[in-house]
Amino acid sequence: MKVLVVKRDKIGDLLLTTPMLAHLKASRPQAEVHVLANDYNAWVVERNRHIDRLWVYRRVRHAGRGRVGAAVQNVWLNFALKRQRYDWVIVGNGEHSPRAVARARAVGGKRTVAYARNVSDPLPPAPQMHEVDRLIALLGPLGIAPPSGVLFPQYVLPPASAAFAAGWLRQRQLKDYVVLGLGARRQKKQPTTEQVLRWTAHFRSAWGLDTVFMWTPGRSDDPLYPGDDDVAQPVLDARVPYIHPFRGPIPEALGLVWRARTSIFPDSGLMHFAAASPGGVVGLFAESSVSPGPVNWAPCGPRADWLEAEKSVAELADAQVYERVGRFVEPLISP
Repeated sequence: MKVLVVKRDKIGDLLLTTPMLAHLKASRPQAEVHVLANDYNAWVVERNRHIDRLWVYRRVRHAGRGRVGAAVQNVWLNFALKRQRYDWVIVGNGEHSPRAVARARAVGGKRTVAYARNVSDPLPPAPQMHEVDRLIALLGPLGIAPPSGVLFPQYVLPPASAAFAAGWLRQRQLKDYVVLGLGARRQKKQPTTEQVLRWTAHFRSAWGLDTVFMWTPGRSDDPLYPGDDDVAQPVLDARVPYIHPFRGPIPEALGLVWRARTSIFPDSGLMHFAAASPGGVVGLFAESSVSPGPVNWAPCGPRADWLEAEKSVAELADAQVYERVGRFVEPLISP
């Protein structure tokens, strides 16, 4: 059996697909599993042992501009994928994605599975399920039942990311720390400057832990890739000696996350990666009545927890945050 999983969205979404890939390979070990990803997210699964072949397509539109070379490459790639004669093509989205369905149908597999109507094996929407479970449910038409236990997302940290983190930390003589990050697209999901300063002071006084403070580079009003420079600046202006700012690429940020005692992130792709890290994560959610919340997007991992505010993360009591973070850091601190 030859299976292609089409995944065209963000890096965190592709990470959440890894439990489905693992379950597919465990249930059908003789199956040949391929993944089609794009030049933005493919690195997430480059070292995933449950994939036999990774196909990468270039996005035709990037940073608001069309790329003729990418369009030509996609024509060749579609031809190559058709020649694979897939038995199954799975649209790896937990909800309907017209563009992903169109790309999957262009492959010409014998059968196509998606949360859509215009495929051979449609699935009905499952709004009250977590994204990981919705993705695993896509294996149902293949005759694969859900797993009996819990499967967590997996990411293999590249050696280059680990080496960067080791050098960055050595320069600052930093060993034990918590990562506190920004990165939510909605302002109400971000901690305030005052919260960041209070929380980091507590981490230092209660547990002797410094904080690596990271955020998404860029201006908040960038229509293509909004960043958090404006939100982060007041924290930097405070010049707190135990707050170590990091503004850099995601692979390097992940190296630092992997070395942390634990992490705190708003609902974002980095939150999901931190959930897969050794230290785990406390995720921050707010306004779930407006945008999907923990029911669909809670962090998944052996050391993952979350807090939810009704309207804004600013509403969260400090004691709640300290209690959740303490679950992960206090057992590791020597008396």
